[in-house]
Amino acid sequence: MNTALLYNLLGVDPADGPAELLQRARSGRHLPHLVLSALAREDVRMGEPARAELRRARARADHYTRLAHDLARSTGVRAIHGLPLAGYYPAGLLRPQASLDLVAPGEAALWQAVVRLVTEHPVETIDVTLLGDRPHHTAVTVRWPAEDPLLDPWYRVHLTTAALPGDGATVPVRPFLVADDHVECLIALAESQLHRPDAPGLDPLTLLDLSCLTHQPFEPTETAAVLAAYRLAPEAAALLDLAAPRLPLGALAAVRAALAPELAPEHRRRTETTAPRLPTRHGTLLRRTVIRHTWDEARLLPAGDRTSLLLTPVADYLLAPAAVTPGDRAAALAVLQVWDGQS
Repeated sequence: MNTALLYNLLGVDPADGPAELLQRARSGRHLPHLVLSALAREDVRMGEPARAELRRARARADHYTRLAHDLARSTGVRAIHGLPLAGYYPAGLLRPQASLDLVAPGEAALWQAVVRLVTEHPVETIDVTLLGDRPHHTAVTVRWPAEDPLLDPWYRVHLTTAALPGDGATVPVRPFLVADDHVECLIALAESQLHRPDAPGLDPLTLLDLSCLTHQPFEPTETAAVLAAYRLAPEAAALLDLAAPRLPLGALAAVRAALAPELAPEHRRRTETTAPRLPTRHGTLLRRTVIRHTWDEARLLPAGDRTSLLLTPVADYLLAPAAVTPGDRAAALAVLQVWDGQS
């Protein structure tokens, strides 16, 4: 991977120079860091503001790496998608990371990790989503300011008990992701395509990710079988078909060929699926709380005909199937007041 590839993927004429390349990259929140790191590797001249931005970006990436290792050791959560993919980038190149994505082996581990984050960082927002009803999976996203909150992306850590959430309808939740590291990265890229079915093509970051995987030791038949087992054969095939005109696929070309017999069975399974769409409930923050260190799980309380309270170790939320009304909020606060008096 070099700046020639970046010029090509971002649609910039190399004759326009590195300043135009960086300007084009700024249409994406994190792509400038990749471009700056690539230019630095090639000793392109840059001034102190650009060098300072790159230093902050490297510090952010290093912090994510330390954070993932510390949380894995203390709570059992592990990094998926972005951070593992970054490990396949050439030395010195910064893979853009909108968030640090972590999967927890269960709800207790998830909340232990959230408590660590809230305790050790100036967390300003904590968003919670429940996927499914009984049982459900939990997803939590915490955010806190970057060193320069105006110029740099904020820190964002996304934790979930569902490694692969599916599409809520024809592809189910797959809680666990167990494969060789490079195969897991390909699975993660295929899953991301499942969540953007109307996208007209591949974004530059996905193409860059694939370019870093093309020389990995994929065993074609085995890899295709794993992708099929995770219900992602169509997305993986479409991903590689879109990438082929732009990149030499290397080892992934044989994977694409091995996927061919897996496509029709998966399309048939999806056509025959009659399960209702999995409900998704987003939490509306009611209040941050003193950390409830003794809680291993969140608690659900009824708060009206169509709403529930979600009490977590770090904050309390209102869950509603649609937009929250002032009446919903008032009823929830009343239930919360009663619960406070009894606890």
